[in-house]
Amino acid sequence: MRAGVRPAGVAALALLALAVTAGSLSVADDDADRVLDQIHPQALRAHIQFLADDLLEGREAGTRGYHVAANYVAAQFAALGLQPAGSDGGYFQPVPLRTFEAVGSECSLVVIRDGKERTLTYGKDFAMAGDPLRAETSVAVPVVFVGHGVTAPEAGYDDYAGVDARGKIVVLLQGAPASLPHNQRAYYSSSEVKWENAVAHGAVGLLGFMTPEAEKRLGWETLVALVSAGGMRWLDQAGTPRPVSPEIRGTALLSAAALEALFEGASASLATVLADIRAGKPHPLELPVQVKLRVVSRHGQLQSPNVVAVLPGSDPNLRQEYVVYTAHLDHLGVGPPVKGDAIYNGATDNASGTAMLLEMARAFASLRQRPRRSVLFLAVTAEEKGLLGSDYFVHYPTIPVEGLVANVNLDGALMLHPLHDVVAFGAEHSSLAGVVEQAAHHLGLELSPDPMPEQVLFVRSDQYSFVRRGVPSVFVVEGLKTGDPKGDGRALLTEWMETRYHTPQDDLSQPLDFEAGATFARVNFLIGYLVANQTPRPQWNAGDFFGEKFGLAAAGPVPATSDGRALRRPECSDAWCGRCGPSATG
Repeated sequence: MRAGVRPAGVAALALLALAVTAGSLSVADDDADRVLDQIHPQALRAHIQFLADDLLEGREAGTRGYHVAANYVAAQFAALGLQPAGSDGGYFQPVPLRTFEAVGSECSLVVIRDGKERTLTYGKDFAMAGDPLRAETSVAVPVVFVGHGVTAPEAGYDDYAGVDARGKIVVLLQGAPASLPHNQRAYYSSSEVKWENAVAHGAVGLLGFMTPEAEKRLGWETLVALVSAGGMRWLDQAGTPRPVSPEIRGTALLSAAALEALFEGASASLATVLADIRAGKPHPLELPVQVKLRVVSRHGQLQSPNVVAVLPGSDPNLRQEYVVYTAHLDHLGVGPPVKGDAIYNGATDNASGTAMLLEMARAFASLRQRPRRSVLFLAVTAEEKGLLGSDYFVHYPTIPVEGLVANVNLDGALMLHPLHDVVAFGAEHSSLAGVVEQAAHHLGLELSPDPMPEQVLFVRSDQYSFVRRGVPSVFVVEGLKTGDPKGDGRALLTEWMETRYHTPQDDLSQPLDFEAGATFARVNFLIGYLVANQTPRPQWNAGDFFGEKFGLAAAGPVPATSDGRALRRPECSDAWCGRCGPSATG
């Protein structure tokens, strides 16, 4: 009997399925409980050991190591007998990418006050990622501080109130106001929304900055290295980089000292406006300076595939609908050395999610009776570059887009301690909440609220690409309960974030609880299994914030790709890294 499953496992699952499906599925439910037992900790470890090996050099999108990983996943899908669902009848969906990086020695940022110029130093005072559209661009205009850069009319909040940003550079703080309700805070912290709002207010440049606490936690040198590494954008069928905001002619990330320099002589101090923002009061402010930005960029082009496979459904009426599992296959590649190691292996982020995707695919393929709906397994590229692989997929889906009924995303199973509870980001927005609850309870797991609402994780991984196309989605992570009165799950998580997250130390030398990982994979399997078998499609909750923003009813006219396939939403103009917050990557 596996850890965490109640003794009446088979009977409980049969009752569970009857509660969410039309008709009896008792044979299939016996079958589902059987394949749950086939998700083994040792199998997860073996996949992670291969994917996070130094030989794959961190699996950065488009690199040799990434292509090795993609071929490994495709071979696993083929061995399981899953049908290829990529482009041209294969398992791969090539994603064309524009790479860009700033030429730091030729970039400049000059502050002009009362006719006097102060030239800031690249790497010390500011950093740039480059421009995805232009080899060289510049702008010299006044500057406006606009807090988080948020305009939320439904909440009566506007960081732009009382200032004119037209033709100016705006200075933006990471995140969104803590005073906003959780859903709005997640949405408005999205880089896409911030950039679109800046463009809507007429801005021509952006200067981002981190809170002092965030800069201290990450370290300015690390931030400079990450930003200076540049970025990527996917290319549409006309060869145009997406998503971009061509109206923005210059961006940079500022250090705390550089930000103070902009506020010298202002009518309010930086400390005062930050205090107001923390108190939930917008404090937009015209600064008594002009800034000259010059951005010089190097461009390149590469391809990096998504890997796509499908298990066709058994119901002739539902098999054209798809439950989509996603996990990002890429990581950060080779970067600045930390403790003598320069390979960012990404064992938990996200070799672990890919390993679980493969083992859940094995479980589904082992069912004696296939689910009623089809199940799509999608290993995406370039998540670390701003959710690019998943965004490309929902713009150019390899299956009919109207058939997408739900997304279950797997990103970074930490496996820090035995699993006793899970957090389901996004479940509360749709009917997926009931399914998640039933799946968790079947495995004896508790559901816990978001322990880090300030991190707005719901908009920071691949499920958000599907949400923006109107697809109900869920992103489950491990909770903080360790089952040991002396075990502090929050302390373990904090220590991992501070010492291993996005560093070369995220490798297999760290202690990992693979039994917890297997239980975590099982609960995600059950979520998709139940959705694939229930008759009604998952629905956004009535009046839900995200449902109204992105659901099909709110989408207006449905555009189409060049080959006629329908899309749910127009293309976005995201030019910030959706995962990492203000990173000056556009």
